[in-house]
Amino acid sequence: MHMLRYWTAIVMLVVLAACGTPTSTTLTATEAPAITAPETTTTPEEEVVPEATAGAEEGTSTEATTASGGAQPAGKQYAAAPAMSIDANKTYTAAIETTKGTIRAELYAKDTPMTVNNFVFLARDGFYNDVKFHRIIKGFMVQTGDPQGDGTGGPGYSFEDEPVTREYERGTLAMANSGPNTNGSQFFIVHEATGLPKNYTIFGKVTEGLDVLDAIANVPVETNPMTQEASDPQEEVLIKGITIEES
Repeated sequence: MHMLRYWTAIVMLVVLAACGTPTSTTLTATEAPAITAPETTTTPEEEVVPEATAGAEEGTSTEATTASGGAQPAGKQYAAAPAMSIDANKTYTAAIETTKGTIRAELYAKDTPMTVNNFVFLARDGFYNDVKFHRIIKGFMVQTGDPQGDGTGGPGYSFEDEPVTREYERGTLAMANSGPNTNGSQFFIVHEATGLPKNYTIFGKVTEGLDVLDAIANVPVETNPMTQEASDPQEEVLIKGITIEES
């Protein structure tokens, strides 16, 4: 009888240990938009929402990566991040023309000059032309900026984060990344306000075209075989071009 009680106690302990602590439904650092390589992914598992790691997808870094099969990275590639060319005291607006319509966004040049300078440079150089929204999660965010089209591409360089002083509200533009100081070309637009950790540099906000953002977010998706998250668009939505207005 004593031996039966002994083994019963051991079984109960094992069961409790396996149960663990209930997880919270609040977004965490591993639930943001993410930049991930096919081999080594930093994107969340099934129960986790996206990260640019935790929220973006540009290979293990935002540096140019080689696609499987030895193919060269798609899109233009640069040796280094662009030199500063914007005037942080001026006002910059981006008109993002997509196949669903145009989104206009104010850029925070004074708050995040390095990030806005990078975005303005790439936009003016045509880097974003015909780049698709490769990651769509309705109620969370839509992600783009990868010429590779699968979340593993970038411009060939990375640059540092800048302080995040704002919240990830609806319409916020923020950089996707694969960890600290790995910004490149990928960015996301917040569809609905989330409790993201302040790990993704915010560089602008939509001023016109939230209906276009909704239209993109409403595109049907299927499970992405690489990340196992329901974010793979079944309709191609492209950035046709980005026009930068300066005043």
